[in-house]
Parts: sequence; C-alpha cells; structure tokens
Amino acid sequence: MRRGAVLLAAAMALSGCIPGSERPDLSLETPASYRNAPKGIAADASVPAIDWWRGFRSRELTTLMEGAQLYNLDIAAAIAQIVQADAQVGVSGAALFPTITGTAGAEREHFGALSSSSGNASTITQYSAGLTASYMVDFWGKNRATLAAAEESATVARYNREVVRLTTMVTVANTYFQILAAQDQLKVTRNNLAAAERILALIKTQFAGGTASQLDLSQQEALVATQRAAIPPLEVTVGQNIAAMALLVARAPANFTVRGGSTTQIAVPRVTPGLPSELLYERPDIREAEAQLASSNFSVEAGRAAFFPQIQLTGTTGFQSAALASLFAPGAWYYTLAAGLTQPLFDGFLLEGQLKLAKGVQLQNLQAYRKAVLSAFADVEKALIALQKYTLQERLQADVVTSSRKAFEVAETQLRGGTVNLITVLQTQQTLFTAENTLVQVRLSKLLAASSLFQALGGGWTPTGTLAALQ
Repeated sequence: MRRGAVLLAAAMALSGCIPGSERPDLSLETPASYRNAPKGIAADASVPAIDWWRGFRSRELTTLMEGAQLYNLDIAAAIAQIVQADAQVGVSGAALFPTITGTAGAEREHFGALSSSSGNASTITQYSAGLTASYMVDFWGKNRATLAAAEESATVARYNREVVRLTTMVTVANTYFQILAAQDQLKVTRNNLAAAERILALIKTQFAGGTASQLDLSQQEALVATQRAAIPPLEVTVGQNIAAMALLVARAPANFTVRGGSTTQIAVPRVTPGLPSELLYERPDIREAEAQLASSNFSVEAGRAAFFPQIQLTGTTGFQSAALASLFAPGAWYYTLAAGLTQPLFDGFLLEGQLKLAKGVQLQNLQAYRKAVLSAFADVEKALIALQKYTLQERLQADVVTSSRKAFEVAETQLRGGTVNLITVLQTQQTLFTAENTLVQVRLSKLLAASSLFQALGGGWTPTGTLAALQ
C-alpha cells in the first residue's frame, strides 16, 4: 500500500510539473529511499553544496574548478545557445502582434502619343503615403502554443547550460585525480625500482662469490627492467591528463602545468544523498528533459490547432493625391478594411503529417524524461555502492601493503645474511609492488566514485535562483 501511494504521489507530482494541455502519461516508480544510503544519516539530510569540490580540501583543485567555470569553452557555447533560444522566443512571439508597414510612393503615368505636343496625350501624377496593418487572430491558440514551445526550449537551453557546467566540473575533478594517481604510481614505481636495484646489487655480490646462480641474477635483472619499463607509460598518463586539463580551462598546453601531489592528500567529503523524490528537482538534466517534454506538448497543441480556420484581418489607411502639396489634405485620406478566413481543405496530408511528427517527438521526449529520472536513481545507487566498497577495499588493501612491505623488509634482511631462498625474495618483491600499485588504483577509484556521487546528486545544484540568475 505504501509503495502504491508513493507511485500515485510521484505520478501526480510529475504530471503537475509538465505544462501544456497535451500531457502524456508520466507514471514512474519512485523509491522511498536509497538502498545503499549511509546508515545513521537522516533520509532528508541536506544535499551537497554547490561548491562541493571544496570538500576535497585541495587548493589547486579549487583553483582549477574556478578557472573552468570562467573560461571553459563548452560552457561558453552553452551560454551562446541560451542567446539563440531567447532570440527564437522573440521570433515565435512576433505572430501574436499585428504587422504594421509604412508605405510612400510617387507614380507618374503618360497616355497617348510620344510627343508632348499631341493633343491626345495626357500625363497623370499620383502621390501616396499610408500604413498597412495585418493581424492573424489566434482564435485556436496555435501561435500561443508555438510561443510557449519556444519558451520551454529556452528553458531547456538554460538547464543544458547547468548540465554542461556540472559535467565540466566533474571532468576537471576526475582529470585532476587521474594526474595525482599517475604521480603516485610514478613514485611507487621509482621506489620499487630502487628496491629492486638494491636486491640486484646483493645478488650480483653473491653471484661473484659463488652463492647465487645465473638464474637468480637473470630473474632479478628482469624484475628491474620491468619496473624501469613501467615508468614511461605513467609519464605519458601524467602529461596527457595535464594537456586535457589545459583544454578544460581554455589554456594552451605548452603554457600550462599542474603541480599535483598525491591522492593521500585529498580528503573525501561525506555525502548525504537525501530523498530520491528530491532528485527530480536537484538534477539539471532531469529538469532539462522535463522542459523538453513540455515544449513538445505545446508543439502538439500547435499542430492540432493548424487544422482549424485561420482568420486574417487587414487594414490600410493613408493619403493619396495628384498634387504633392495637397497630399495630406482631409479629402486625400482613405482607408480599407478586410477580413479573410482560410480553411485548409486538402494539402496532401501535410498538416496531418506535421501533427504525427509532433506526437512522435512528444513520445520520444516522454521516454527520454522517464529514462532521465530512472537513470538518476541508478546513478546515485551505483555511486553510493562504489564509494562504500572502494572505501572498504582501500582499508583492506592498505593492510595488504603493510604486510607485504614488512615481508619484503624481512626477506631483504635475511638475504643480506644469506639465510633466505632467492625465490622467496623475488616473490615478496613482486607481491609488494603489485599491492602498492593496486592501492593507488583503489584510491583513484574511490575519488572517482565520490565525484560521480556528487554528479549523480546534481552537484548541489538547485533551480531556486539559479535559472533566474541566467535570465
């Protein structure tokens, strides 16, 4: 019963959000809570702040975020789309107003022989000045529906700007985290290379003394070469991600650098997901899909109204005289009024096809809206479970690294004393190297899960006041 009540309330709320008389069925399943929400936090806890990236406590990341908001070219293009959408509103709204045209003319006509001396010739000069006005009576609401569709499209452009901004912010964060992780891996690999070279030096000494075999020496040399060969790909990752970051902040890569650091210096803020029903208002992509659906609803209304008669009113007034001096005399004034009605009878099924097209677009936008809502719930659930499990894995993997490092230190000490098998030393080295690299990857995955959760929750974005600032 409670699930049925939630479904009914969600359907009523959703249907009330979509304007237009051509409203499709918006029945959707809305969960009462997130399955993987953190325990001990109220379900209606506040959502993240709009400057959520400050919670990672990285001054450089904050600087990059602020630079991206100011200079990112994708955001600038989205703002330009708002300008276009607003202009289209003006174009669509022009049909609701009368069209007034000013005219002025001078006409000279000559009749009869070519020679002006002929008695049968005559010349007439006519001067005129006037106004012509026409107006299409929007009796069936076609023009109003077209204007409303354009206005909703302008709203779509504004929500799209917020979607682009949020995507850009998350991309900046993820790119920065990838730079830090690659730098961590470089540090780990160089430390492992130094450790492997120490062991190699010991084995060479034992080989010279006859206590180590050529196989032992070759195996350690291969391990050293493997660690050395792992460095260039990591340097490529760092360099390419810095170049990608330069593009995000609209800088030339040659003049841009990222200091970076370590993933261990990044704090992961605690995120409160709130209620699933709130997500319908906190995700700009959902609001964008909602506005797109509303626009298509009005387009269907306009397509349906096109089947009805069109009433055109036309009026002309002005002055007409054969003498320019008496053009504006009272006797030169004239006016005409006309009313016309046009009813489509047969147009090769053009209007019917346009209505079907509008309904098809409406159905497509309806499914896109439903998918946006359900995808939002899925995004939050996936991000929550990823953040929880990667946090747990990080703690467990840190224990693995601690134990592996201790085993390697013991094996190295015993190797110096000649009391350990070289195969054991080789195994402890490889175990430590793998464990340290895995820990870096787990930390990166946890940071990416945190940024994904912020994105899934709308990045702290709320429609209150945000769109008004973009008007």
